[in-house]
This record gives sequence, structure tokens and C-alpha cells, in this order.
Amino acid sequence: MKKNFYIYTVLMSLLYLGVNAQTTDLDKLLSKYNNESVPYISVNELKDIKDQVVLLDAREKNEFDVSHIKNAKFVGYDHFKINTITKQNIPKDTKIVVYCSLGVRSEDISEKLKKEGYTNVLNLYGGIFEWKNKDYEVVDSEEKSTEKVHVCSKEWSKWLLKGKKVY
Repeated sequence: MKKNFYIYTVLMSLLYLGVNAQTTDLDKLLSKYNNESVPYISVNELKDIKDQVVLLDAREKNEFDVSHIKNAKFVGYDHFKINTITKQNIPKDTKIVVYCSLGVRSEDISEKLKKEGYTNVLNLYGGIFEWKNKDYEVVDSEEKSTEKVHVCSKEWSKWLLKGKKVY
């Protein structure tokens, strides 16, 4: 009995360290590319309020079509135009959550929204990869649940721990 408890404790400690190492590495990656001008929201926080926010996907169309968070609106990155948002007459104080694969491109789009006067913009920490890593649902272009997530490249694919990687 004591031996089983010891093994359990060691395994749980290793799991905890692995999760923290992944988080620390993601912190490093995001701090390398982002200036944190837009506050982050965690996937767990978003899960609880998802139906109360405007959710914008700042990835490219081919990524969005493979999968996206349900009810997200595609806005893109390379060809993003602020008028795609402003013409929708979204009140400037509406809570908007922007996401991409990990949270880099979404910060850029979020900054453009803030510059346009949107005051309640958040960046999804870890993006759709972290969303899927928590086993939260993603849907395809027909709004059907899927395990597939577009991972952009081999380098970025290491961040997706669950689901089926699509290149």
C-alpha cells in the first residue's frame, strides 16, 4: 500500500512538472513574439463565457476550414481588414476574444482592434492548440465536431498535444 502511494506520488509529480514545463515553454515563446499589449484569457476562462463574447479567428482561411472554435468568426491575418469588424456595428465595449494557433497573430489583430477603439479585447493564451489540448470541441467548415487541427508547420506542431495534426 505504501509502495503504491509512493509510485502514485512520483507519477503525479512528473505529470505536474511536465505540464508546468509546457506552460513555461509557451510563456517563453509568447514573450518572445508578443509584447503583451493585449490581456490574455485562458481557455478555461473562455470556456465559461464563450457564448457571451464575440470570438474572432485570426488564422488563415485554410486553417479555419480545417477546424475552429464553434461560433468563431473568421477574420484572417495576412489579409485582415478592420472594416470586416467595423461594418458589423459591434459596440466598441463588447467583449471580444481573438485567437490563432498559439496567441501570436491574435495579438497583432487585437492591437488593430484596440487602435480602432475597441476597449474590451482579449487574446486567447495558447490559442486553438491549447483549446484542443484541454479536449474542448472544435468544428470543421460544416460545423461538425472534428479532431483535426491545422498546425501550420512541423515546428509549431509540437504545441498541439491532442487531436489530429493537419499540415
